[in-house]
Amino acid sequence: MTPHLAVEITLTRPANHGELREACGGVPLAAKADRTRLMALHRARHPGGALHTLRRRLGTRLPIDVLTTHYPDRHGQVVLNIALSHAADQALRQAATAMGQHPQDVLRQRVNAGVARDQQERARRLKEQLESLLARHTPEEVLACAAGLLHDRQHHRVPIAP
Repeated sequence: MTPHLAVEITLTRPANHGELREACGGVPLAAKADRTRLMALHRARHPGGALHTLRRRLGTRLPIDVLTTHYPDRHGQVVLNIALSHAADQALRQAATAMGQHPQDVLRQRVNAGVARDQQERARRLKEQLESLLARHTPEEVLACAAGLLHDRQHHRVPIAP
């Protein structure tokens, strides 16, 4: 039996209710509150097949930017399906030619650099937040609170609001 793969769909703008209704007619979707990120389950033998099929089925119904799945392909790589505008595609091809590389290699390098920048920015923001916490609490309080949160997450306990 072919497995279901979860696919995350990032849109270029929030989908309106009519677009979501039309898209859901062809593919079961779950929308996040901001309607710019959707989740879909699709039956496929491998992640690339799921991404290509969903791009084909939904590409005319929704303003799709990126499709991704968190399942690695047969080479252990997480697959992204990115739609580039004509101008972006041309710029990528020109850059690749100037560098003597294939466009997909230049795109891979740029995506990896973007991910690395995002990770650095997230680490910087986390450090700022920790410094703010440590200005008001002892290191022991911060560690105890973090340990409690991690324990609750590991055991799927949802905190009750006061």
